[in-house]
This record gives sequence, structure tokens and C-alpha cells, in this order.
Amino acid sequence: MTVFRISPAVADAFPDTLIALVTATGLDGREPWPETAAAAENLERQLADGAWQPADETDPRIEAWHTAYRSFGTNPRRIRPSVDALGRRMAKKGTLPRVNPAVDAYNTVSVRHGLPAGAFDLDHVTGDVAIRYADGSEEFTPLGEPGTVENPKPGEIIYADTTGVLTRHWNHRDAHRTRVTEDSARVAFVLETLRSSHDGHLLKTAAEELRALLTPHAAHTQVVHLTAEQPEATV
Repeated sequence: MTVFRISPAVADAFPDTLIALVTATGLDGREPWPETAAAAENLERQLADGAWQPADETDPRIEAWHTAYRSFGTNPRRIRPSVDALGRRMAKKGTLPRVNPAVDAYNTVSVRHGLPAGAFDLDHVTGDVAIRYADGSEEFTPLGEPGTVENPKPGEIIYADTTGVLTRHWNHRDAHRTRVTEDSARVAFVLETLRSSHDGHLLKTAAEELRALLTPHAAHTQVVHLTAEQPEATV
């Protein structure tokens, strides 16, 4: 079991935070996921038809993350929140990247709802996970760069376990160690908003949508939530 926890300092600074943890065990990432493929293709078709556009930095959902990034010293136009970067890429290319079914599922839900999303292979997480301010001593190896080691800036918000950093700049980029592959069988997916009073219903809908994409390919799924008032959950 893994405990996810919002630190008191982060909860105090961002009291309207709501995080959904969608966990899947017994996940099979090597079989076809037709529901996920269809969801991604449908979103691409809506974009091509002009029926839908990804949220951009003028949207309150994204603007809140830009404000948060600036609060801890990150320039959000140079280092963008994940959903912002994904939406910009999709608007430019007309397609979502295809990585593997589990990643494709959360990317599709993320960009469709304008909410940052990520995932961790729980079999490669050590100890509990804290969403906290970095002290600058932590180490981070970026996804796709196994030979690189970075140190987050002091005061930057990170996800971290007892070994190191799982995401930098709150949700900008995931770590290589806990990346989700076709062989990941026990995964925690994360969806986030800083505006639960406005977008809490949207996040809960997105979490259930993601869960529905995972359920046909998992032995068990569940959804739990973290808030400033209930900052801890076990998955």
C-alpha cells in the first residue's frame, strides 16, 4: 500500500486543491484497448471538425496553474503545466501522441477536460508519496533521460517518494523511474485541479471517465480524492 499526502504547506498555499487518484491493479497494457483508441480518435475528429478546442492559457483551468507555477518561481510559458503543453501540441499537430494504452487513456482524459494528469508505476515507487515543496537536495531523472540527474529548485512543488522526485514543477514532467509502460500492472493515475469550487465536478467526471477506460483491462480499479481538508489517502 502507498500513502499519497499533500503537505500542510502546500495545502495552506492552495486550499482549493482537489486531486483524484485513480488506481488500477492487474493492468494489462499489452492487449488492445479499443475504447481508449476510439476516445482519442473521437477527440481528434472533433478538433478537425472545429467542434472542440483544447483549453489554452486564457482558460481559467490553465490560468490557475500558470499562477501557481509563478508562485514557486517557475515560468509557465517556458516550463508548461502538462495539460497546457499537451493541448498546445494537439492544437498544432491535430493528433494526440500515442505511447501505450494506459498513457494514451490519461492523456485523452486530461486534454479533453483541461486538467493535468499523470501516472506512476506503483511497483517502482518507494515508500509514501508527498506533494510538497522541494528543499533543493532531491534528485530527479526526467522521463526518457535515464542518464540525467536534476535537482529541483528550493521551493518548487514536487511529488516525491523516499528515493527521489516523481514529478517536477508540480505536474510539468514525470520521472523515468516510475514511468508507465505496457508492462506496468499496478498504477496510480493522477488528475488535478486548483479550483475545486469551480471545477470539482469536472474533475470527478474525468476521474470516472478514466476509470471506465481502465476497468476492462484491470483486475481492480478505484478512485479516491485528496483535498486540503483530507490531505491523505492510501492506494
